[in-house]
Amino acid sequence: MDSFHSADTPDRPAPSRAQRPLPRVVIAGLAGDAGKTILATGLCAAFRARGLAVAPFKKGPDYIDAAWLRLAAGRPCRNLDTFLQGGAAARESFLRHASLELNLIEGNRGLLDGADLEGTHSTAALARMLGAPVLLVVGASKVTRTVAAGVRGCLELEPALRIAGVVLNQVGGERHASLARRAVEELTGVPVLGVLPRLHAELLPGRHLGLVPPEEHARAEALRGELARFVGAHVDLERVLELARATSPLPQPEPAPAEAVAERARIGVFSDTAFTFYYPENLEALERAGAELVFISGLADARLPAVDALYLGGGFPETHAARLAANTSLHAELRAAVASGVPVHAECGGLIYLARGLRLDGREHAFAGVLPLELELCARPQGHGYVELTVDAENPLFARGSELRGHEFHYTRIVGGAPPPGIATAFSVRRGTGCGGGRDGIVLENLLASYTHLHALGTPEWAPALVRAALRHRRPASPIDGRCAAERSPRASP
Repeated sequence: MDSFHSADTPDRPAPSRAQRPLPRVVIAGLAGDAGKTILATGLCAAFRARGLAVAPFKKGPDYIDAAWLRLAAGRPCRNLDTFLQGGAAARESFLRHASLELNLIEGNRGLLDGADLEGTHSTAALARMLGAPVLLVVGASKVTRTVAAGVRGCLELEPALRIAGVVLNQVGGERHASLARRAVEELTGVPVLGVLPRLHAELLPGRHLGLVPPEEHARAEALRGELARFVGAHVDLERVLELARATSPLPQPEPAPAEAVAERARIGVFSDTAFTFYYPENLEALERAGAELVFISGLADARLPAVDALYLGGGFPETHAARLAANTSLHAELRAAVASGVPVHAECGGLIYLARGLRLDGREHAFAGVLPLELELCARPQGHGYVELTVDAENPLFARGSELRGHEFHYTRIVGGAPPPGIATAFSVRRGTGCGGGRDGIVLENLLASYTHLHALGTPEWAPALVRAALRHRRPASPIDGRCAAERSPRASP
């Protein structure tokens, strides 16, 4: 059960390396929206308040849950996604960033839900790969004995998985709690380690892409303490810590490869409350490849600093549409930069911002106008899930024939449902939606913009390609060089 195998090759033992204890537990749900994030963030905050160094991890590609875990633990949260990264890379990422004191891994979807009927890439598969016990969150609203049926079904379908404890969520009162607890413990043999009462949803409010990010929550810092107290009052923290510590040691991480950097390129990264979706590994990969990162606010900065390339990640440009639209001087700077050949990589929110405009709530918000596209915000997701792409046309970053894996989650779409005639695209979409019409990856000059988010561990060629493109096209020095403060880095701990 505690063997440390790759999710891609479950029967291949890991190479022999020095072992070290890494206390760990996976927080999983019987279903999506079971209460995993409330429990995981509360546990991170509660154990941090006790003085433990807690390393948070998020299974899957989610940015927002990872941001709340980062806030709660006070250190970067790493995504572990065996589909995007591959099993070996996800395993090595865990080893590299794990804490010797406590590691909490929040799952996604239901415990057994993966890419197929066998549960490939599921939270259960990740828990087996990490040799980690599972603390299962089960929604108990309006049920008692039926809760046990769900837990028992997981035990029977995954007999090699150690479901070490259950936390009941949305419990109505003492009698309800007693009946549900007895049902689980007597009918499944799994101990109940916590009971979360109803009426706590307001702790982490949501909206169209999931939870409101901590960067936009007016009381994010205070909420960390509230989550710690709430979970600490309703979950047996000592027993959770005991099961985390009762795990087998794991290998030391492989030494990080040293990369000789002859010349550094300045890459501007849009980072503010409108642009928050960045994996730490993506920024670190750029730095290893030779980038000096310069952080830019699309909301506050009127000018671009002197940079050799630009990286616009995802986020919520639609919720900041009026302020982004009002910053017309930055729009002009972006248009001039692209026209001069500055390399640009934009993902989802970055693509939206670079478009001509966004139709939202009956209004047209004029954005940067770099891309000749009109977008509209829809009531339902227009793309949601993993993406597989084939590079079949010239572009600034990827060789023809390359196969890329990423993910998308967007409520916007191009008006008309696809890129209009005359707009070049570089990617054929084999899985997913992209820009519509089976295409993604809009190309203009040295700009590549797509709805697909990439992870540097799964696309290792991306960061070196962007740095090489930046070095090929340097902007002359500018008196406004360095005006954007690095303290806006999304990697900074709260």
